[in-house]
Amino acid sequence: MSEPIDDGWDDLAQEMHREVETYFASLEEVSSGGAAESALPLLLLSLGQLCASGARLGAMVDVVPEERFEPDVGPDPDLERVRDGLHQLLGGLDAYCDLEDPVLSGEVSEGSLSEDLVAVAADLSNGHRHYLTGRVTEALWWWQFSYLSSWGERAASALRVVLALLSHVRLDADDEQVMEAEMAALHAVT
Repeated sequence: MSEPIDDGWDDLAQEMHREVETYFASLEEVSSGGAAESALPLLLLSLGQLCASGARLGAMVDVVPEERFEPDVGPDPDLERVRDGLHQLLGGLDAYCDLEDPVLSGEVSEGSLSEDLVAVAADLSNGHRHYLTGRVTEALWWWQFSYLSSWGERAASALRVVLALLSHVRLDADDEQVMEAEMAALHAVT
């Protein structure tokens, strides 16, 4: 039983739900190690699609649930297995440099691709659980709020890093350099 939504938001909620599930499935596949050779292209596609869906949420009018309290949707998912799998797969390529706040500060900070990917999933999971229980407006509110406050920036950072990694692999190095970098990353001490 789904609650009614004004302004055609049902379609947006369904699209966002599909993107969230696609992102979750991509993380599961990549973190399992089963798609190591296609990990970067798969992450690039799923992050790109998720960022586009998030941009739609960020650009639209604020979603405000009718009720001013959040119904409990149960415990947060345990994403440690996914985080560990991503960290193991990425090895020495997991850490990256970024700007703390490109508008207010030029301070450089260190990031972790595996941490970013899992933090995005954790942020999305709250809205996802609301959607699955039929509270579509609450789901949209969570997805929109957390996009603007957290996962949008982390997903954009992760997308930029994945694109940079994929670009370096495909454009910068000859085959011998690529093989050496892959071997070094696989044997990096974590």
